Amino acid sequence: MSGGSHSVGGTTMSRFVKFLFERPNIHRGAVIVVFFVLWELVARDANPFFMTYPSAILAAFQKLIASGELATALLASMVPFAIGMAISIVLGFVIGVVIGQWWYWERTLDPFIDALYAIPRVALIPLVILWAGLGVTGKVTILVSLAIFPVIINTYSGIRDVRGAYLEVARAFGATESQIFFKVTLPAIVPFVMAGIRMAVGLAIVGTVIAEFFTALTGLGGMIVTYANVFATDKVFVPIIVVALMGVGMTELVRLVEKRFSRWRVLERQHTNAG
Repeated sequence: MSGGSHSVGGTTMSRFVKFLFERPNIHRGAVIVVFFVLWELVARDANPFFMTYPSAILAAFQKLIASGELATALLASMVPFAIGMAISIVLGFVIGVVIGQWWYWERTLDPFIDALYAIPRVALIPLVILWAGLGVTGKVTILVSLAIFPVIINTYSGIRDVRGAYLEVARAFGATESQIFFKVTLPAIVPFVMAGIRMAVGLAIVGTVIAEFFTALTGLGGMIVTYANVFATDKVFVPIIVVALMGVGMTELVRLVEKRFSRWRVLERQHTNAG
């Protein structure tokens, strides 16, 4: 009897594991639910000055939405974020292409890129505030100083990774340098560029919050500092969660764009697997 019960139990467990394996979204959702339930149970007995629980955060969320404070802060953060990301993507891509295509510019700009990338951005914030001020310009400058480097480095790496055989075949068929760039190099570096943009999104969000800590106390970063100073822990978690959701949403958006512009890689992978 005991052996039979163990067998039934093992079969049930294996079916459950298979069920979760075949349904990753259900698996993720279940893990998140368990996490919040445990958080709710454990944190209710904690000191409210230092820790809060999900139901209290939800109540604070509703209050901040009703008052319009959360929407105002989110808009204040999104303006420098959008401007900074646009600058980081465009300028980072251009610099990456320039240093990847021409050795002269690689040798000229490489020492400056390495030096700026190695300097902690927090050390530059006092200078940025002096030069760019406490407003949107200062925030955008701090954000770009963080987010531009993944785009530069990944774009450069993508160009260097383009296989020589592809370039030789294109030249053998009489393709011009511009045709080689737009028909061979550019499609090949799309995954590298999009990977750089994904990393840049996370750094841009960090840069936005850091900029709001050190410059004018506005936006989501300003909310965090303001409510932390008065020990309103439930309200502190609201902008933190919004920032996390921004990161997840922006990253997924970049993934969708990457799939849109990299369909040829999916088809190539399917053809390889079929072969």
